[in-house]
Amino acid sequence: MRKRVKASFDPKVFLAKVGEGKTISKYRKDQIVFSQGQVADAVFYIQQGEVKLTVVSEQGKEAVVAILGPGHFFGEGCLNGHPLRIATTRAVVDECVITRLEKATIVATIHDEPEFSELFMSYLLTRNSRIEEDLIDQLFNSSEKRLARLLLLLANFGKEGKPEPIVGKFSQETLAEMIGTTRSRVSFFMNKFRKLGFIEYNGKLEVHNSLLNVVLHDNPQIRRDARTST
Repeated sequence: MRKRVKASFDPKVFLAKVGEGKTISKYRKDQIVFSQGQVADAVFYIQQGEVKLTVVSEQGKEAVVAILGPGHFFGEGCLNGHPLRIATTRAVVDECVITRLEKATIVATIHDEPEFSELFMSYLLTRNSRIEEDLIDQLFNSSEKRLARLLLLLANFGKEGKPEPIVGKFSQETLAEMIGTTRSRVSFFMNKFRKLGFIEYNGKLEVHNSLLNVVLHDNPQIRRDARTST
């Protein structure tokens, strides 16, 4: 008897289809996917759109901790023993398409499908590196450099070698929360970046490769007129 060959498994196809323990939903802008304090019983995958993760302290202060786009997982803390959500996640743009995988389903898929396990582990390692870089950024870089790095990340700089237009409208308050500074400082730096030709406002925010100079170099032209950048 011929040995039955197992059908090839494509993680992206698996995540794009409804199945047992797996649902797909569309979210409008500002619609909540899950809230801080809710039971953590599933992992989510972004097919389309962007989501914003925020945390509220016991004193009631809210902070934006991440903005995630297509190809990103979130809510994976449930796999690490977190019984409750530690953040609130809401859609940033309309037509946000998200796959929800129940905890048991994603655990079984990780065990049974090496291709999916590789994809998920690659994501976790990349996310961990990003968190480490964010911490170093907060500890050692000026708010000017932190803003430049954030804009490059939001524009997916480095993925295809050329920044993409930032489609979502991120307020200066949101950008300030993400880099740990004030809205007035963000406004100051955004105006300076625009005057120097590093970014453009043309219905949507466009980031140019030249903005990388702010992150990599102590360029005197960038530092001019900014006596205090933190």
